[in-house]
Amino acid sequence: MAKREKYLYGPVPSRRLGRSLGVDIVPFKVCTLDCVYCQLGKATETTIERKDFVPVGEVLAELKEKLAKGLETDFITISGSGEPTLHSRLGELIDGIKKITHIPVAIITNGTLLYRQDVRADCAKADIVLPSLDAGDEQTFQRINRPHPNLSSQKLIGGLCAFRDEFANPLWLEVFLVDGFNTDKAQIDKIMNAVKRIRPDKIQLNTAVRPAAEPDVKKVDPTKLQAIAQQFGYKCEVVAESSAPRCARPLQRKEQDELAATPGGRAESLLSMLKRRPCSLEDICTGLGIHRNEALKYINHFQQQGLIDFEPREGTVFFKAN
Repeated sequence: MAKREKYLYGPVPSRRLGRSLGVDIVPFKVCTLDCVYCQLGKATETTIERKDFVPVGEVLAELKEKLAKGLETDFITISGSGEPTLHSRLGELIDGIKKITHIPVAIITNGTLLYRQDVRADCAKADIVLPSLDAGDEQTFQRINRPHPNLSSQKLIGGLCAFRDEFANPLWLEVFLVDGFNTDKAQIDKIMNAVKRIRPDKIQLNTAVRPAAEPDVKKVDPTKLQAIAQQFGYKCEVVAESSAPRCARPLQRKEQDELAATPGGRAESLLSMLKRRPCSLEDICTGLGIHRNEALKYINHFQQQGLIDFEPREGTVFFKAN
């Protein structure tokens, strides 16, 4: 059987980063927030305490093996199933990655710990940082993001402003919109005012297309998303998936060979993807570079083992690991 990757997943198609090799360094759903829209479900632990959750040496060793097989990806993305800035050795990990590859490093973070100088110093080692801001006031922040008690919207915004002052590389700010939560004119105006203070290089609007932690979370209509994007101005783009998801480039031949080189390679890669986020059949086919019939074969196999379940959302079926 193929050796199961413990900390890496993908490369997977990313709406924001093209092809992305994920690096998962925090246990499942250990986060500073418990967002109502999270595609991974409710948080298992809400904390602001940084810890050495996984051994950096093991992560780097796994990456070296991946690189030795001829990895082709646009970014190595530190993200995964928890808040990555909670890992106390994040900066050391980025330094280690840069010693063994020239592939750029991205961090996808909710930004809540950027008020801390040590977290800003760690994140500043990355080539691109993609934080989030979903609320312009405390009441909405509490309603949507359900933060740790020691966090506040002003602490989040202040941290993002401080990081912008120190970080010369691209800063792309995601604003996740939930219909009825943060989409009225007053909320958009408050978020826009905060964005002006933060000064990101790009603003990316997203909404709840995949299954969310709470059942009352609804996506924003695409027409409304585009109208809000126009309010934000030329730096803003909509990155939410449509019924026809935006696909990254197809896998190169040697990438396909890598997945198929050992028995179970593609199947293990599929399961690894689904542990980090729910995926549609098209997501799976694009991410692994396989035909839908082959994808369905693996899905049926894991469903029979009780390892995969599915959930319909807005007319699309999403598969997720149990």
